[in-house]
Amino acid sequence: MAHQNEKAGLQTVVAPVKSSKVWFITGASRGFGRVWTEAALERGDKVAATARKLESIADLNEKYGENVLTLELDVTRPEQAKTAVEQAHAHFGRLDIVLNNAGYSLVGTIEEASADDIRLLYETNVIGPVSVIQAALPLLRQQGSGHIVGTSSNLGQVTLPVIGYYCSSKWAFEAIHESLATEVKPFGINVTIIEPGAYATEFGSQESLKFAQGLDIYTDFKNQFFGSLRELERGDPKATPEAIFQIVDAEQPPLRFFLGSHCLPWVRTAYAERLATWEAWEDVSNSAQGSSN
Repeated sequence: MAHQNEKAGLQTVVAPVKSSKVWFITGASRGFGRVWTEAALERGDKVAATARKLESIADLNEKYGENVLTLELDVTRPEQAKTAVEQAHAHFGRLDIVLNNAGYSLVGTIEEASADDIRLLYETNVIGPVSVIQAALPLLRQQGSGHIVGTSSNLGQVTLPVIGYYCSSKWAFEAIHESLATEVKPFGINVTIIEPGAYATEFGSQESLKFAQGLDIYTDFKNQFFGSLRELERGDPKATPEAIFQIVDAEQPPLRFFLGSHCLPWVRTAYAERLATWEAWEDVSNSAQGSSN
């Protein structure tokens, strides 16, 4: 809209004011969850920030006032997820972005991890986000809009040893979101999977890692693996918010989005190798089709 400046005899163009968005974010106490929570609030959005320990995000209230609602949420408790989502919706009147970010990594080889270790990992990394999604969907359908965003990993496309169960939880996470995207599109709801590479967040801290009981036979292998991880170039988490904003502000956001510069080359190589293997065995695969006659 153009406004006449009578004294200067000039016209100035005033950009339309973009309405703020309302976010619901899990795992807001540290890592990407904390960075994105604060970045959204800094740009004038409203955020329902959740964490397992309310005191870990209490400072947000002092800094951002009525633009933030802090809620206690352990995503492994479905009834708590439902209550938190409904509280956030009632408080702000709507939810534009539901961001599942809570999660942790299980460190241990496939042989070392116990069934309980694996079960607990999946309760947080897979079932927890599903509980949040299932709580939010009725409200988003009623609105006729919304954007479900999930923090996965480039390890939802490729794998590493020693954290294979963590990788598997992200493969499950991605499959669920891909199916979800098709199911909810008719309701005006978008879905995006964020796939970060290696970043200098607290994800490698003791609070974000759990260790399976080790077997001596794997000690040398794991030491070599951890040594190679320490040599990885890690991205700056504070460089990520603008990319996330471009995703959530897009009219047609992507289903998948790599965060960082290292992901695509690695995945491109992995898929080239997979295609080469499938094609090398194509004749054998086709012979197993049989005849419908």
